[in-house]
Order: sequence, then C-alpha cells, then structure tokens
Amino acid sequence: MVNHNKPYNLRTGSSSQKQKFGTFQGVFIPSVLTIFGVIMYLRTTWLTGNSGLWSMILIVTMSTSITFLTALSISATATNMKVKAGGAYYMISRSFGLEAGSAIGIPLYLAQTLGVSFYLTGFAESVKNIFPELSIQVIALISLVLLTLLAYSSANLALKTQLLIFIIIALSLLSFFLGSPKNIQVCRTPEVVLEKLSFWQAFAVFFPAVTGIEAGISMSGDLKNPSRSLPVGTLAAVVCGYLVYLLIPLFIWNFEQLRQYLTINPLVLKDFALVPEIVVLGIWGATLSSALGALLGAPRTLEALSKDKIAPVLFSKRFGKEQTPRIATAVSFLVALLGILLGELDLIAPILSMFFLTSYGFLNLAAGVESLLANPSWRPSFSVSWLVSLAGAFACFITMLMINPGATFIALALASLIYFLQKKRHLRAQWSDIRQGILFFLARYSVYKLASEKLNERSWKPNILVFTGSPNSRWHLIELANIFTQKRGLLISSSIIASSSFNEEKALKMEDTIREFLQKKGVEALVKIDCNENIMTGAQSIIENYGLGKTLQPNTLLIGESEKEENLLGYIKLIMATHRTNKNILIVRTNNDPQKEAQLKKTSAGSSLNRVDIWWSRQKQNAGLMIVLAYILKNHRSCRKLELNLKSLVSNKDERESAVHQLNHFLAESRISAKPEVLIRSLEEEPFSVIRRRSEQADLIFMGMRAPQKNETVEEYALYYKNLLSKTSFFPNTIFVLASEKVNFTNIFL
Repeated sequence: MVNHNKPYNLRTGSSSQKQKFGTFQGVFIPSVLTIFGVIMYLRTTWLTGNSGLWSMILIVTMSTSITFLTALSISATATNMKVKAGGAYYMISRSFGLEAGSAIGIPLYLAQTLGVSFYLTGFAESVKNIFPELSIQVIALISLVLLTLLAYSSANLALKTQLLIFIIIALSLLSFFLGSPKNIQVCRTPEVVLEKLSFWQAFAVFFPAVTGIEAGISMSGDLKNPSRSLPVGTLAAVVCGYLVYLLIPLFIWNFEQLRQYLTINPLVLKDFALVPEIVVLGIWGATLSSALGALLGAPRTLEALSKDKIAPVLFSKRFGKEQTPRIATAVSFLVALLGILLGELDLIAPILSMFFLTSYGFLNLAAGVESLLANPSWRPSFSVSWLVSLAGAFACFITMLMINPGATFIALALASLIYFLQKKRHLRAQWSDIRQGILFFLARYSVYKLASEKLNERSWKPNILVFTGSPNSRWHLIELANIFTQKRGLLISSSIIASSSFNEEKALKMEDTIREFLQKKGVEALVKIDCNENIMTGAQSIIENYGLGKTLQPNTLLIGESEKEENLLGYIKLIMATHRTNKNILIVRTNNDPQKEAQLKKTSAGSSLNRVDIWWSRQKQNAGLMIVLAYILKNHRSCRKLELNLKSLVSNKDERESAVHQLNHFLAESRISAKPEVLIRSLEEEPFSVIRRRSEQADLIFMGMRAPQKNETVEEYALYYKNLLSKTSFFPNTIFVLASEKVNFTNIFL
C-alpha cells in the first residue's frame, strides 16, 4: 500500500522522498513536450493556409493568452497548497468543494483520456502519410495497447525519455527553420485533404496545442522548490510555446508559392525540413510521449476522484512494485479506445477544447475568488490579482460560446448534472473550502448595502421569530411560520431553556439537533437556543437583541396563546416589549374543541384550508398586515383554491354603503381575489357574537388586537387580553394580529 505520509509522485506512482526535480526537468520539460505535440506538426501550417497569417496569429495569441492567464492562476493556487494527485481536479475540489470538483473533474478526466486518442490518432496519421497502405485506426489501436502495457509495467520510463524527446523536437524545429521550399514537391497528391474551417472552428482545433501546462502541476510534490519551480517553469513553457507557434506561420508565409500548398498537406513541416527524418522522429516522439503522459495522468485523476468517493473506490487500488493504479488505467484504456473509434483528429480536438476550457475557466475562477475574498488562508508565494484570474475565467467561458454555443450549454449542463447528482449523495469532505467565505462575502456586501437603504413597503417580507420550545410540541407554529415566509423571508425557531445546569455547549448541540430535524422536514430556518432562569426574560432578550442591521432581524413574533394565570403577566410583558421594539405580533389561538385544534395542526401545512375570514377593523395598520398574511397564505402551493372573505361590521346603513365602497375600491386597486361582506349589527348584539356566527364555518380567522396604550400598565393590558380570550373562546382557529412595525401595509397593495 502507498504510504500517504510521504509525497506522492503522480508520474511514477511511488512515495519516495529521495528524487527531487528542478524547474527545468520537473515542470518545463513535461509542459513543453505536451505543448509541442500533434497540433504543431500536423495542423499549424494547414491552419495558417486555411485561416491566413493574421487570423492564425490572432488564434495563437488568443489561445496562449487564455493559457497564460490560467498559468498565472495555477501558479498562485499551486503555491498556496500542496497539490496532490488529481491536478486541476484537486485544486478545484479543495476550493469549491467536492460537488464542484467532481463537476469539473469528471469532464477533465474524459478530456485527458480523449487526449490519448487525440495524440495517437495524430501519430497514426503521420505514419499513414509515410505508409499509405496502413489504416489510421489500426495503427492507433496497436499503439494504445503497447503504451497501456508500458504504463502498467514502468511509469518511470516517461521521465527518463523526456529529455531525449525534447532534444529531438528541438532538432526537428531547427531542421524546419533551416529548410527550403525546394524540398517540397508541389505537384504531389496529398494523402489527407482537410476541409476549410471558420475562425472559431480553427480556434477549436488549435486550442488543445496550448493545454499542456497541467502536465507540470502534478510534479509539485517532487520538486525541490515548488513555490519557485511551478510559476517559473509553467510560464516559461507558455512563453516558449507562444514564440514557436508564432514563428512557424510567420516563417512559412514568406514563401508565397507555398501558401496554396499549406491547405492540402498537413506534413509541410516534414517536407520543408532540411532533414525530414528528424521531423518524423519529432512527430512520433512528441505524440507518443504526450499519449504516454496522458495515460499516466488520466488514471491518477480517476484515482483522485475514487479516493474522494466520487468514482467507485475500486478504481483507487494500486498494484505491483511501483504501486500503479492498474484498474484506473484499464478504464482509461477503454475510454481512449472509444475516442480512437470516433475516428478523425479534427472531431476529437473541439471536444478536448470544450473540456479543457471548462477546466481552465474554473481554475481561474477558483484563484480569482480566493484572491477576492482575501482570507488569511490565501497566502500564495506567487501572487496574482483577482482581476487577472477573473478575466481568465471570463475569456474561457466567452471563448466556449464563440466556438460552439450548443456544445457550451451541453458541457455546462453535464457539469451541472454531475454537481446535483453529487449533491444528492451528501458526501462529506475532510477539508474546508471557500464556499463559506463566498457566502460571507455576499452576506457582508448585502448587510452593508441593506443598512444604507430605507425600509419600504415594496420590499417588505415577513421575518418571523417563533417561540416553540421543542419543535415537536408546537409543530403547527413552525409550519404556519414556514408558509408565511415561503423560503423568501427569514424564519427563526427559538427555545428558552430555564435551567442553571444547561450550559452553552449543550445549547449548541441542541441547536444542531433541531436544525437537522427542521432540514429533514424541509423547513429552512435559523435556530436560536438561549438559557435563562426566567423564560419570558430570555424571550424578551432574544426579541430585543437578535439580528443584524435593520433588515436581517425578525420583524414579526409568532407565538401560541397563554391562558395559564402563573405565566400571564410575563406573557403580557413579552407582548408589550415586542410592541415597543416595533415588531409585529401574531398570536395563534387554537379552538378548545380537540377536533378543531387538530384541524389547525393539520391545516397549518396548508393541505386542508378551504376558507379564511379576515375581519377588517378600523385599525388600518392591523387590517393591512392581515391582508398581507392572508394573501401569502393563498399563494401557497396547496392553498390556490382557498376562499378569502373580507368582512367588516358597521352600525347602520349609511356606514355600510361607505364600507362597501371602501372594500370594493381596495380589492380592485390591490388585485386581490377576495369576497367582501359588510354586516350591520344591532346595538343589542355583541360584536363577538356576530363574528362567531358569521365565521362559524371558517377554517381560520384573522382578527386585529388592540395595541398597549402609552401609560397602560401590564395588569391593565392583561385584563384586556383575558377578556379577548374569553369572548373568542368558541371561535374557530384564530390568529390575533398586532401590527407594530413602522410600515404602511396597505401601501403594499396600492
């Protein structure tokens, strides 16, 4: 088994600490060998003839700019953490979490394995150009089998041969630049004739040429000085690649008689070279080396996905003396085989471009967000401005749209699907990421912005504080508050524990337990547990102090009724204190009839409410809030057929005409579907008797309650409350409403 306490070598699969590499061999060479690959030898001159010199220069510059910005972001991220197996996946998952990491890591793995197909198809194409009787697919398949066997048996061979291959590539380029058009037979019939492409199609074909920078990331654990080698080696490889890819079209375009020839022969570099055989060796060395490197890297990305339990754990198993991930290699072989069977090089290249651009975009985004948040944990030795990284991310996503909008949406849809599938698995990461930092950044911005804004009716939403004790004991209050907030306002579930032995640690554990319980019930809520010897004093403290700023605090208190004489004065003090802090009060009164009480607990979920009566009083503030709450209730998904009745009591016909006009005008202006009814009561008849009789069939009644007077004592207001409960004792389930907030609720509808 691998000793995970030692640095892991992505290329070799070993855990040795002895072998350490410098910038040149550890980062520059692996990156350059992937950059100087099949595109340089088989497509650069053809793309130049296809697109023209200036378009080709623009393609090279744009592609390299994206890679350069990404290299800066990679350098910053890699020097802020020890990058282990998985490369780009590792960095993204450690920044944005497992779900986002898998959404990018799985497409990236596919890109790496299809990269094997891409390189081997290019290799096979160059061989067929010399031996026309051979089949491209057969050559590529045989090469894939041989390289897979090599990856199984000796991963060390790749590092040992890299320097030699680099020398061969350098000699092949020298041979090309020393070549002459005299070496080209213009009348020769080409073996491969390629279609003319648009600018963005040509860009998609070329872009994989500059995606080799990830090859050096995996070496971070094997470098003598990662914080220096990664940025220097990666950026040097990008600059070197840019110069070569710029010089080739500039050089070949000088020979005007060859421009037409560029579009019909992909092997111009070989035919133009002073020593064509060296170019052939360069093509074979670059393509086979790149394919072998991808066959070593892709299984290790799959292994990293497997270790994080995103892919089957079986894929992370290692075998043999070098501890090679052979099962992951076998899976990668099958994916690469499928890519080869797809056939054409130019069919695979755009697919690779999409996958790599998605990966690059999120690498830039990760570095940009980290830099923007400026958490103390973000301390890269290679610092990059967040503007640079976000510009790189923007360039990647815009380029994807320009290449192929349909493929872009498919790629993003695939990433989103993977993200949500992983989200449903509820995987727990063993590391912290920046998602909490992002949320805090947005919350901080919102809090400061909201604090400077004046509270207005147009944006008002109920932020409800519910005192329930144990949620199970008064679950109907939680559900009722959840309907009123409808996942748009805030919902705070609070309990006061009257025990001197109940400490803060126990309170935090209880908060977590209640929060998990609410989540399982599908209720989004904040949870607050407070310890106080006096329950009412503790409740009053929460009402007065809980929240942040003017808007992120409860504006409405929802509680059950209290008829116990020993609790009454404390209960009234709570109501009066809440009113003084300009917070609305909703008191839920269940009917004394057990069946009616059970009905509210059933109907609080909105499943069986058929009729709600709102008794419109002269206190317009209460009336406005009642209308708002009833409207929210009616818009709940299970109450769309709810019948709303807007009722009012008057003393004579003249008052009735005025009240009818007023209610009809209000309903017309507010566009609320409700049935108005104005009743005339006789002087002998008690108003509460009329209300009881006319709302006997209602499932729920909204009624206003009087606010405490300025100099009114607790005892005096307690008498009013007891009288209210007495006169409504046989009512259906009722919500008493006291609107104390400095908001004109009727203006919400007008």
